[in-house]
Amino acid sequence: MPYPSSGHSRFARAGLPPQVSLLRQRGEHLESKVTNIELFFDLVFVYAVTQLSHTLLHQLNLVGALQVLLLFLAVWWVWIFTGWVTNWLDPERSMVRVALLTLMLAGLLLSIAIPDAFGERGMLFAGAYVFMQVGRTLFMLWAIGDAAPANTRNFQRIAVWLATSGVLWLIGGWLDGQTRAACWVAALLLEYLGPAMTFRVPGLGRSSTADWNVDGGHLAERCSQFVIIALGESVLVTGSSFAETLRQPTALLAFISAFIGSVAMWWIYFDLGAERGSRAIRQSDDPGRTARVAYTYLHLLIVAGIIVCAVADELTLRYPQQRTDVITSAVLVGGPALYLLGNALFKKTVNHTNLPLSHLVGLALLAALALTLAWWPIAALGVATTVVLLVVAIWEVRSLRHVRESMEEGSTH
Repeated sequence: MPYPSSGHSRFARAGLPPQVSLLRQRGEHLESKVTNIELFFDLVFVYAVTQLSHTLLHQLNLVGALQVLLLFLAVWWVWIFTGWVTNWLDPERSMVRVALLTLMLAGLLLSIAIPDAFGERGMLFAGAYVFMQVGRTLFMLWAIGDAAPANTRNFQRIAVWLATSGVLWLIGGWLDGQTRAACWVAALLLEYLGPAMTFRVPGLGRSSTADWNVDGGHLAERCSQFVIIALGESVLVTGSSFAETLRQPTALLAFISAFIGSVAMWWIYFDLGAERGSRAIRQSDDPGRTARVAYTYLHLLIVAGIIVCAVADELTLRYPQQRTDVITSAVLVGGPALYLLGNALFKKTVNHTNLPLSHLVGLALLAALALTLAWWPIAALGVATTVVLLVVAIWEVRSLRHVRESMEEGSTH
């Protein structure tokens, strides 16, 4: 059910004018728009994604990959939680803008710390992260007041979960080595279990997805924008790496392959997938449940796949003739596989259908490539994975023509 009007909030009860409410107005014919301040906030995460891909490239081993995975999960979690919060808050209000800009500053510090988060900047990373997670939640509690009692209780429970995990983050930042990693893994497990466990807290009960009164269209658009951020990083890596490798004879082929791969990834997600997902969550009887599974959890696979593909593109441009090894092969094949798997699960969830056959065939082709890794130089394997993505994109366009036609007909009525 929609939020009460601002006149029923604690601001009105205090005798303040209704317009000081910090919540978005909700109603049948009202749709929450993504605002410029939200897009401005996202700029920090362009930098964060860049830091993640460069850190993975420079620490291309099992330990480095696991560390980057942990840092990526933290970056995604702080961004998606902020996306949920701005779904409820009105970013056109000055206080909300100040809060977002404060989070933006903390996010910049978080991003700066990423390359050395398991070194000297561990406390900077942990402190910035905990400040963003706990501080944003406390601000949300203050902003809601008594305008939405169910969501107030929801954020009380969230505050308990994040404060508990925050202790682990800070302890890990203070310690080092394997102890830091263990504390941070435990903190992330706790946070990722929170929504799945509906933030159950002794004495406060558990939340219900029915209480998570989200505007599905807004959250879908926000997640689509993060996918664009990640794809933008991939294009930037392709351009900058090609500029540095122009004299290599295979650079042009690797450049074209990387660009086509980025286009194919855009097509797989945005041609119909993003719009169908947006329509599905807007029409859902329980948008909170759809948002939790399809956008909070499954989108991290999609974004992770793009980041790994960006690293793969740089490898194909810088070391085209080098033979693949286990690590480079995992990057070259694993990036597209993560991306296709995330898209397949996302589309199955929002459309209530089987896994897309085109995506399953693409995953099978990538698995076949993985069985022949010893035969491939890096550039050739990069081209092969691009062909797989292109096949999936073309297949889906052709197989969903009737869906496109029905969507176009529906939009004209």
